[in-house]
Formats: sequence, C-alpha cells, structure tokens
Amino acid sequence: MERLVLSLVLALLLSSAASREISSKLCSSEFKDEKYHLNSSGLHLTLYHPRSPCSPAPLPDLTFSTILTHDDSRVASLEARISKKASSRPTSLELQPELASSPLTPGTSVGVGNYVTRIGLGTPATSYVMVVDTGSSLTWLQCSPCVVSCHAQAGPVFNPKTSNSYRQVSCTASECSALESATLNPSACSTSNVCIYQASYGDSSFSVGYLSRDTLTFAGSSVPNFIYGCGQDNEGLFGRSAGLIGLARNKLSFLYQLAPSLGNSFAYCLPSTSSSGYLSIGSYNPGQYSYTPMVSSSLDDSLYFLQFSSISVNGRPIGVASSAYNTPTIIDSGTVISRLPSDVYDALSTAVSAAMKGTPKASAYSILDTCFKGSSSKLRAPAVTLTFQGGATLKLPTDNVFIDVDSSTTCLAFAPSSRVAILGNTQQQTFSVVYDVGNSRIGFAAGGCR
Repeated sequence: MERLVLSLVLALLLSSAASREISSKLCSSEFKDEKYHLNSSGLHLTLYHPRSPCSPAPLPDLTFSTILTHDDSRVASLEARISKKASSRPTSLELQPELASSPLTPGTSVGVGNYVTRIGLGTPATSYVMVVDTGSSLTWLQCSPCVVSCHAQAGPVFNPKTSNSYRQVSCTASECSALESATLNPSACSTSNVCIYQASYGDSSFSVGYLSRDTLTFAGSSVPNFIYGCGQDNEGLFGRSAGLIGLARNKLSFLYQLAPSLGNSFAYCLPSTSSSGYLSIGSYNPGQYSYTPMVSSSLDDSLYFLQFSSISVNGRPIGVASSAYNTPTIIDSGTVISRLPSDVYDALSTAVSAAMKGTPKASAYSILDTCFKGSSSKLRAPAVTLTFQGGATLKLPTDNVFIDVDSSTTCLAFAPSSRVAILGNTQQQTFSVVYDVGNSRIGFAAGGCR
C-alpha cells in the first residue's frame, strides 16, 4: 500500500563554473581531507566544486553547452518562481487515481552548478555526500528501501532501520503542515499516518518520500531531531550525491533548524575545481567583510536578495543610469552564469570589449556573446568591480570575469535577463560570502579559498 501511495503522489509531479577544463592531475592531498566539525564557533563543512577531482561525488563529464542548458533551466525556474507563473498548486491532495493529472509546483532547478559537501546522519552516524543549494529549503536524502527509485550515489543509501534515532513525522505534526512553504507543494498522508513530502524542481528533478527526523553528527558532536525528507523516489540532476541540503529562508531549512544552537548565519567559499572550500553555520569574523543589506522581497520570502548599485571596468562606471540596477537581484549558489538587466549587460559587454581591444574576438557561444580567442589563464582581463548597496564590493579576478567554453575560447561570464538579475557562482568563486540572516546583511571578503 505504501508503494501505491508513493506512486500516486509521483504521478502528480511535473515531468560552474564547470566550464573550465578539469586538469588531468589528481586532486592534491591537502584538499582531500574531510575537515568538518562542530564546536563552539559553529559547524564547519568542507565544500567541493561539482566537477572537481577533489569531490567525493563528481558530476560526469558534460559539454559546456549542456552546462549552459541546465543553467538556463535554473534561471527560468527562478524567474517563474518570483513572477508567480509556476503551475497552480492544488489546495488539497486526495490520493485518488482520477486526480493524478493535477500539477505540482516546481521549485528552483537543481542544475549542474551546485557544490557538494558531507554530513553525518543517524545513530550510529554514517557520512553522506549532499548537494548544497541556497535556492531550496527542505533537506532530503535517498532512503532504503527506495520504494520506487533511487539514482546511483557515492556510498551506501541511508537505511532508516539501522539508525536508533530515526523517527517518521506524523501527518498531524506542525512540520508536516509547514511543508508547503518549504517545497511549494502540499504534503500528503500515507495510510499509516506518515507525512509525505514532494520536492519538485524546475528541471523535472524531484524527490518524494517520508518526512522524518534523526540526529545529525559531525566529528563526535550531534544535533538531535533534525527534520528532513527520507526519499523513496529520487530522480534528476543530483549527480552521485545522496541528496540535497536546503539553505533558503524557511523554518524547515538546514540553517533555520541549526540557528537556535549555532546562530542565524552561514558563510561559504565556493572553490575552484582544483581546491576545496567550506560551508560554515554559526559565528564568523565580522571584521573581514564588506556588507550589503539583505533585501526583503515580496516576490519570494525564501530566496536571498541584494541590490546592485554600480559596475565599473578599469575603475570607470559603465554607462547606465542608476535606475537600471533596480531589477530584483538574487544571490544564488547554484547558478553558474550571472544574469544582469539587459541594458546593464550591454553596457558591461561594451566596456569589457573596449578594454580588450587588440585581443582577437571569437564567435558567440550559446547565451554568451562576448567571447575572445584564448583561455582565461592567458588573457589579461580588465578590472571589473561589482558594487552593491551599502558599499560592499567584489573586485573580480580574471577567472571570475571570463569562463572558458573550450580550449581555445573564453567568454564574459555574464548574460542578459529581462526579468531577474542573479549573482551566480562564477563571480562568487574563491570569495568568502556570509549570509547574516539575523542582522539582515550579506558580506563579501576576498581570498576565502582557492
């Protein structure tokens, strides 16, 4: 019967800087060590680029055009989400065959740009590789017996029967009622009164399973009663990860559940393919960052917004009015190519092209239309500075300005958008970025990792 319930729920579902060529060299041993721990200063996890040889679950080789296609899907899902043009949500869910065509609401596309880390779960604890996503709220991982389907993952699938601290969440629990705000889909109820979650994403990836609670464990320290999804049908672009960590602004998110004991902030450094970075929950050194306000937006109260104030090339502001930056701007860990309002992008492209005068141009590549012959490592990029409300700045190194699409072509790592601006992970890479939710601010500091 449980299999039938999950199958009926499934029937309702709608069907980076990864461009740099990965070195054939093995990952340096200094970046292989697991450095996660929980102490008085917070939780600290090692973070890996999705296509790094250092990653415990690297993505398969993908063409750069495929990466851009998935990146476009993620951006389209964010645009639909904030414009409220996603599929209408049913107000209730009756598990009857005749309602199997009712659409669910897709959240943010998982894509191929999300970084990965490890968490420990259960008693006794086992380590699992997880995708990290600031655009999602619910944390979930694949669970045995995989009633419908589980994708191939690195390491064993979590078996709830082996954890002494595992518990399922009932349909009457407040956490079950909170699922709709976390997943954009209503919860369902099994015949044994277990809450069923449905997490669907804009690229048709999804996870369906039982809402559960268990103990998170990090190097001997633990966090009991953590709420997460125990996935029984999980399909899509999750690579070989076991599941997903949701860091969005929602009471079921990873951050909000740990905030009471660790503090309401998190920081990360998104590394290059040859290194490792970190994800930290809790206290941080406030003096090292320059800050911009975390903007509240009625468009979506779970995403993180900020506000551009200007962009300069070689110290000169690009030629647009200040009002051109008023488009809502999301900061997102999973979007590879940053999106700018069309007129802002056009001005940036013109300024960069002028600064690159004498460098042979290359043909446009998909959504990237400002391209040059050569690789980013061999070109001298102009100094591009992103400035945000309040004065916070990102002074971008060459690898954060250009992105190699093949061995002989590099392109400006920005694209135009008419609906939403997004600060993606290519520009954030190697910077330390703090999301201080408690003080409603986002901070940037150079040199966070390699």
